[in-house]
Amino acid sequence: MSIQLSALLPMYNEEAVVEDTVRAVCAQLSCTGESFEVLCIDDGSRDETARRVELLAKTDERIVLLELSRNFGKEAAMAAGLDHARGQAVILLDADLQHPPELIPEMVQAWKNGAEVVNAVKASRGSESIGYRFMAGLFNRFMGEAPDGRSFAGASDFKLLDRQVVEALKQCSERHRFFRGLVAWVGFRTHEIPFDVRTRAAGQSKWSRSSLLRYSLRNLLSFSAWPLRLIAAVGFSTLVFAALLAMWTLYRYLRGDSLAGFPTVILLQLIFGGLLLTSLGVMSLYLAEMFEEIKRRPIYLYRVHGSRKSTDRGSVSTAPKD
Repeated sequence: MSIQLSALLPMYNEEAVVEDTVRAVCAQLSCTGESFEVLCIDDGSRDETARRVELLAKTDERIVLLELSRNFGKEAAMAAGLDHARGQAVILLDADLQHPPELIPEMVQAWKNGAEVVNAVKASRGSESIGYRFMAGLFNRFMGEAPDGRSFAGASDFKLLDRQVVEALKQCSERHRFFRGLVAWVGFRTHEIPFDVRTRAAGQSKWSRSSLLRYSLRNLLSFSAWPLRLIAAVGFSTLVFAALLAMWTLYRYLRGDSLAGFPTVILLQLIFGGLLLTSLGVMSLYLAEMFEEIKRRPIYLYRVHGSRKSTDRGSVSTAPKD
């Protein structure tokens, strides 16, 4: 029997909530009346997350564990899930129950009505800290509009994707991925459903301010050329400023009351030196991203268990060849 729905649950050190999450997701998928699987992607957890999923899988064959060889990050875990999902529609949600599973039947109904992408959009951000909200707002402002014209404000990874959308995403071969941006980039008919972010059912968030900053910076570099355009704009503005300053200096010189040159020279050196170093720094970040991409390493690796070793497709995921 073919599987209609696949639910993907990326997990990292979620032993405190994994049973409740999987049971809640299974209950809501059962309400749809469709055949389904729940694919739990363990992203190199250091606790008992994977073992608890294994126990659940022994009692319900619809629960599947995909255990990555180490912590590759949430984006890689979602890519692994998309590669291994078998359903005609794929639902992605967090494993901490901040994404309400009760929304799943409504998302499935929207898909049956013709939507190819169902976005769950944050109407309320719940109990997020002021610092987290500030960084999220700053990131959304820098990212601007998505390729489909929508704003990234309120966007989440809680989505339902039609099989053709999943196949389109699998063709995107970049190693550093920004899932929300890629979903917007591939297009397709989209339907939005608002939801309120809940408080974590158990455990603590794995996102520190420093990790959020790195995540935001990497996504900005991998999905936007805005920093490079900013360098060009600042460079042009500096050129205009320098031309005006030169004309003003020449005018003062011809009048015979030019300013003393030493402080002016020092100030200009500081301005241009700072701009040059900043520009080189931004370009170096882009070069570092390009260096990571051209190495063409797999996005993730996963661990193969028992008898699957003879039938599994190699335990290595590689990006599509050019």
